[in-house]
Amino acid sequence: MRNRDRFRGCLCGGAVGDALGYPVKDTEDSEIFARWGENGITEYEPNAAGIAEVSANTQLALYTANALLAASTARRVTGEKTRTYRQYLIDCYRDWYLAQERNDGTASAGACAWLCGIPELNNRRAPDGACATVPAGDRFGSVRSPVNAEKGSGGLVRVAPVGLFFGSGEGQLPKIDLLAAEAAAITHGHELGYLPAAVLAHIVHQGAYCEAELEDAIEDAMETVGDLFPDAVHWNELEALVDRAVELADEELDDLDAIRELGQGDAADEALAIALYCALKYRDDFGRAMVAAVNHSGNSAATGAVTGTILGAFLGVRAIPLKYIRGLEMLDVIVELADDLFNGCRPDPATGEIPREWLEKYRIEKTENEA
Repeated sequence: MRNRDRFRGCLCGGAVGDALGYPVKDTEDSEIFARWGENGITEYEPNAAGIAEVSANTQLALYTANALLAASTARRVTGEKTRTYRQYLIDCYRDWYLAQERNDGTASAGACAWLCGIPELNNRRAPDGACATVPAGDRFGSVRSPVNAEKGSGGLVRVAPVGLFFGSGEGQLPKIDLLAAEAAAITHGHELGYLPAAVLAHIVHQGAYCEAELEDAIEDAMETVGDLFPDAVHWNELEALVDRAVELADEELDDLDAIRELGQGDAADEALAIALYCALKYRDDFGRAMVAAVNHSGNSAATGAVTGTILGAFLGVRAIPLKYIRGLEMLDVIVELADDLFNGCRPDPATGEIPREWLEKYRIEKTENEA
């Protein structure tokens, strides 16, 4: 059953983990503990305006939501289904790139995404290399036709909206997993760059819709995605890392030692494994999971974001400590997109028509752009 609280929890949780981990991204753990004490960073490091800034991880997750909602609106209103979800994603990722190139708070001519008009999203916030370079070109990747051999976490961190977008009907989970893989493969062509994205979207969906236990959701995700990609050369590597993360969550091991065993989080498979470890070990305590997820020497923004995404989908927004909600950058935009994903494109009961405000927000008039 759809749960608004979990939709909000998923997107807000991802942003919280991103904002908490962003200031210490790629900082040596010894330096983190020397500066913030024995528990590491546990509070936001706000900017001069008192706002906890998010990185490109959250920016691109929001653009993913924008793309999916624009696609569904076009299909609902016009019946047009020739353009794939992937094409809408490409258009919105390009809009994100161009808006940041302009950096003046305005959308470029022909922009798909209403998010281009949000000034905070026009600021470049440490995107990984592939996210920053692929949208600047004229070729975008797919699972069948990789654009590069990148396996960074930039493709993983943006796919949570895919897990929220589709309902829970029969046959939906494979559809979700495949689209999440394609969304990541637009910029990240290595199997370990897009297969973890499929697993994450599957887990998010199970949490937001099915009220599954996290262990069961992980097991189901691995089984389904493994079946969808039977010829994946690197599947066994991902499977082994996820299995180890699950094992470590049940062991009496220091969090930092466990995370070091799983990796740095710069690669998508490592970021997913670290997030699964933290989410499993602290499945009922969002705050403790966040602290574990970001206090290490690797990509703390990515591991924090993915951990928050997972636990937010399973626990809901009410489980997020208020100190992390207060001061979070673009909270109103994040909640608005979560609610739009929850509500979907549907007519006003009083008029039987799609509200004009919705059409103005998500109607796309761009020409087809398939690379």
